[in-house]
Amino acid sequence: MIQLGVNIDHVATVRNARYRGSSDLGEPDPVRAAHEAELGGADGITVHLREDRRHIGDRDVNLLVSLVKVKLNLEMAATDEMVGIACKLRPATAMLVPEGRQEVTTEGGLDVAGQRNRLQSVVSTLKDAGLIVSAFIDAESHQIKAAAEVGFDVCEVHTGPYAEAFARCGGDMRRDELANALGNVASAGKQIRDSGMRFNAGHALNYHNVHPIAALVGIEELHIGHAIVSRAIYTGLRSAVADMKSILCSSCAQ
Repeated sequence: MIQLGVNIDHVATVRNARYRGSSDLGEPDPVRAAHEAELGGADGITVHLREDRRHIGDRDVNLLVSLVKVKLNLEMAATDEMVGIACKLRPATAMLVPEGRQEVTTEGGLDVAGQRNRLQSVVSTLKDAGLIVSAFIDAESHQIKAAAEVGFDVCEVHTGPYAEAFARCGGDMRRDELANALGNVASAGKQIRDSGMRFNAGHALNYHNVHPIAALVGIEELHIGHAIVSRAIYTGLRSAVADMKSILCSSCAQ
């Protein structure tokens, strides 16, 4: 059964719009959001602790590690600071992502092939600390091959290009552009599984475009944040998570 990891970064984004620098006092509290997501059926909670702490902060991660009852996935850059934090706190999974200071959200996959030596050392350190280590990568064969060689346990395929094609094509799978974009994710997933790694996916998935991705053979987990937090404004986070979880379950049943 496919699992849902709920990214709660944008709960912290709303908080920090008014309370940046005083997160202990601010609302909405991402720690409380994690609890609501669990009650809605989330199988995991994802947060990205960025170098500049623009949304999730150290206080948030420290509390989440001790309070989250499902698995906690820490997205992080492959820096000495973040590796040290991950090894100290020991979330269930450490997911290495590229990080740009000006980006609103992660905009592309990690270049594993271009920094093998550095990433091999980071992956080894994280695995020695008992963590499952994941790479957020584009659906490119050479990146998947490099991820396997470096020693990653999981590859999360960047679904942004698929989501963009879905929007341009209005979800019409008869359009070559969209069919090819979905096929790229599927092909990447097969190579990931054939390489002995877990196949996850995420980025820009929402209630309209997630079904075809969730129905792919061998996919284990989706990480979704912005769409769920956006719906939560109208329905509440628990219901928004439950709605997404229902779509994933129905996709697996078909």
